[in-house]
Order: sequence, then C-alpha cells, then structure tokens
Amino acid sequence: MRRLICFMFALVFCAMTLQPAQADAPLVKDFTMQPETGWRFFTDSVMGGVSSGQVVFLTEDGASFGRMTGRVSTANRGGFIQMRLDLATPPPEGTTGVRLVVRGNSQRYFVHLRAKGTLLPWQYYQAGFDVTPNWAEVRLPFTAFAASGALLRSVPRPGGLTSVAVVAYGRDHDAQIDVREVGFY
Repeated sequence: MRRLICFMFALVFCAMTLQPAQADAPLVKDFTMQPETGWRFFTDSVMGGVSSGQVVFLTEDGASFGRMTGRVSTANRGGFIQMRLDLATPPPEGTTGVRLVVRGNSQRYFVHLRAKGTLLPWQYYQAGFDVTPNWAEVRLPFTAFAASGALLRSVPRPGGLTSVAVVAYGRDHDAQIDVREVGFY
C-alpha cells in the first residue's frame, strides 16, 4: 500500500511539473518542486574516468535552479560530468528543439539527448552552447544535434526522446553552470 501511495504521489508530482512555461515552449523542468527527485548527476567515473563534481538546487531572487559544478578531466579516458533528466513522456508532436534558461562561467557546455535507439552508454545526440554570467535563453534546434556514432539517425526524433542532459564535456576545465529551465519548443 505504501508503494502505491508513493507511486501515486510521483504521478501527481510529474503532472504538476510538466506544465507549459509558455505557449511555444512546453516545460520539462523548472526546478521549483523537489528537483532532486528527477535529476541524476554522474561523471565519467562510471567508466574509469576521474572527473568530479556535484549538482545542488538553489533559490535566488525567488527563482529556483540547479547548479552543476566540478572538474572535468580527460585523464584515464574520461572527460564529462552531467546532470540528466529521464523523460516520463517524449515531447509533444511538432516539437523542433530544446530550450534552456542558463548562466555560468563563460564556458561551452552541451545538451545530450538520448532516444529509444541510443542503447549503448556512448550513444547520444549532442549540441553545444555557450553561457555567460547572466541568465539567457538558449534554443537548440534538433537539426543542430550531432549523433555520437554512425549507427544513429542524423537528427533525433522528438517522439523517441527518453532523456535530456546538461553536460560539461570533452576537455580539462572547471565547470559551473546554473540551469533555471529546461524544455522544448
């Protein structure tokens, strides 16, 4: 019975947090209600790398956001830290891209999308974006995403998406990125 109650609570929570932010941008997550229940943080240590970091959830001037910080190291064949959200349902039909509201340490970051066809850990679709110290909206059309391997279709299908991740990737650097909203348009 307790599991059923927890499951029902989770369903209600998901339904409440997946409301659109505006007519053209269905919101996936805005970090206002228990974001720690949906976002997972992990590093290249899952494959032997030595990158380190964390995600914390903060509120500033009434706005909630996730802050990912860490040290990305390419030593030992590594090179990433990421915060990932598994999607309960794919984006709606007609969706053409990913929308973020972000700020950070003037570095380049990436969005990784996984879909039904990305079965292996190293399979994903990737698009890069730059952040500044000020909050800004970033829109990444699906056509801007590159497949990580030849076995994937060239452009991800919105209806097949299973997760979205914000990633510090590919080079030795200190990462700090704040994410206030993640959605689709």
